[in-house]
Amino acid sequence: MHPSVQAFFDHATNTVSYIVYDPATKKAAIIDPVLDFTPRNGRIATTSADALLTAAAGQGLDIIYVLETHAHADHLSAAHHLREVTGAPVVIGAQITEVQTIFGALFEADDVTHDGAAFDRLVQDGDSLPLGNLSINVLHTPGHTPACVTYVIGDAAFVGDTMFMPDYGTARADFPGGSAHALYGSIRKILDLPPETRIFVGHDYLPKGRSEFVWETTVADQRAHNVHMHDGISEAEFIAMRTARDKTLEAPQLILPALQVNIRAGALPPASPGGHVYLRLPINAL
Repeated sequence: MHPSVQAFFDHATNTVSYIVYDPATKKAAIIDPVLDFTPRNGRIATTSADALLTAAAGQGLDIIYVLETHAHADHLSAAHHLREVTGAPVVIGAQITEVQTIFGALFEADDVTHDGAAFDRLVQDGDSLPLGNLSINVLHTPGHTPACVTYVIGDAAFVGDTMFMPDYGTARADFPGGSAHALYGSIRKILDLPPETRIFVGHDYLPKGRSEFVWETTVADQRAHNVHMHDGISEAEFIAMRTARDKTLEAPQLILPALQVNIRAGALPPASPGGHVYLRLPINAL
């Protein structure tokens, strides 16, 4: 089965959001939508998310899911906004409860229960959701975070941050709950999909030698050319590389505002008694 896929690249965060749909029935899902956020003045907007809705409406698509591959540390999610507009449930991996436990405590987010209740559907490895005549099949692919999942829809796999384009490599594994060992196993699971499977990544950056953003590759291309994880790389080699590389990386610029929104499924924290909404900035916490 060959779903239709449309990509929307957010230059501010290097994030790729997707609309994926069954051409026969027009049933559609939105994957990893971005809530626009300007940190210098604390302003948010729904321009990027509304562009997804406009594109979907222009093609007569029926949005029936908002799919999150994980709780993102590099952008605020627009899942809650899309849920309010479309009524579509927000779906995420069941291990989001671990992420909520870790970061709910960090932000003293007393309104966040650690049971995933902010989301509408928690999915496990092997779960399947209908998308018209297609199925959304869930692979639990932890390592970057405990809750990372890959959504396999027909011949398309949406891998989030687990791996990137072959010339950029793989996700970091040093966030709380991350694991280079788990990441290796997750990537092997993805690379065991049929070689012609289309892989759609969650971000693209421009490595040396490339001047255009791209986000689609294949299992065969990853197995042959991924700079971190091509065929022949052992688990020990990967873990050593990933551990050494992660020690050189700075925290993502938006990790603190992003995670306190994203553990709430894209909703903002409750307003203060004075009617203001605040994002907390814990000092020396990471």
